[in-house]
Amino acid sequence: MKLFYTVAAAAAAAASLAVPSAAFSFVPPSNSADGIKRAGSGVATDAPGDLSLFDPDRAGMLQGTGALQDRVSGGAGFTLAPPSVVVDAPPAGADLTDAQHFLEHLDAGGDVPLNFAKPQSPATATVLGRAKLIADDAPGDIEHVIMKLPEGFHYVEGQSLSVIPPGVDPKSGRKNKPRLYSIASTRYGDLLDGNTVSLCVRRAEHVDPVTGERDPAKQGVCSGFLCDVKPGDEVTVAGPVGKTMLLPDDPTKDVIMIATGTGIAPFRGFLHRLFMENTLARHMFGGDAWLVLGVPVTGGLLYQEEFNCMTRNAPPGRLRIDYAISREMTNSIDGGKLYVQHVIAQNGKELFERLDAGAHVYFCGLKGMMPPILETLEEVATANGAVWSEKLAQLKKNGQWHVEVY
Repeated sequence: MKLFYTVAAAAAAAASLAVPSAAFSFVPPSNSADGIKRAGSGVATDAPGDLSLFDPDRAGMLQGTGALQDRVSGGAGFTLAPPSVVVDAPPAGADLTDAQHFLEHLDAGGDVPLNFAKPQSPATATVLGRAKLIADDAPGDIEHVIMKLPEGFHYVEGQSLSVIPPGVDPKSGRKNKPRLYSIASTRYGDLLDGNTVSLCVRRAEHVDPVTGERDPAKQGVCSGFLCDVKPGDEVTVAGPVGKTMLLPDDPTKDVIMIATGTGIAPFRGFLHRLFMENTLARHMFGGDAWLVLGVPVTGGLLYQEEFNCMTRNAPPGRLRIDYAISREMTNSIDGGKLYVQHVIAQNGKELFERLDAGAHVYFCGLKGMMPPILETLEEVATANGAVWSEKLAQLKKNGQWHVEVY
């Protein structure tokens, strides 16, 4: 029995049929695959067997695996897969490791955990600890808060949860509204037990421009509450929510992260997952990670010791971190203060090359960061002969563009 029926054989068979010439008309297409596709029919005059009309290995579902040629050359001896070998122990010299895996199912099917608790029916978390993240010479107050979640409350990297501060709104007389915070830990939490969550919280304060004094009446209700909690305190929470800031499904794609201040929160979770935790996700990650973090002074660099450790642990060249310390650094464009958009401008060609190769780019921080960033990206696009509006639309369509600002 013949296993392959070539185009040439089909043409010969068609020619042997006794069909009246008036039954159909035939316009031969050009001698190419494109010509046949345009005509919608026809018989190729390409030499049979050279795969010039259609190569299943390149254009079909074989996706460059070489399986077609293997089947042809293997003949009757070809097998779809080698026989399985079951062993009682790994081969000698194998490098074994215990991988953290018990929460990998949370997003394995393409879905993510959502709304374990809703604001109308919140859950209670318990504070395990709190620590100040910035030096005394840095402006403001930023705290790292670790809480134990109720059983069954799980999340994945890039999601957020709501905190409902105690008390009532003096203006409405109703309970305080929930405030949304980006989660700053991986699904396993800082304790790696799968039951904790970490937040990076800046105390919202208003300083009178004349007196220089803080106005307690205008301070953030929720941020002030979280920045003062003590171990054992209970916090009302809801969530998790969010699908915008998830890591790429394809572990070979680059991850580019642009953050200002506490916008570092989701990226801390990303980097712990990709470079610190002993999970399959870390071992499978084949792309590069690039973080750009903007802060006012060196003492305000968030999680710097952790990032330094990640840089040491990461394979050479796989993790890049650029800091934009606005009050201490100058940019090479106009000699003024260095902000994250200047880092983008100074590395614009490389950024666009990575995006063209499929990299995902993430932005997180105060909403005021986006206008100058978008302006810079448009300038870079123009300099590289691209139309930014079209480029942005394509990035969004491809799912490569992720923004979470507040």
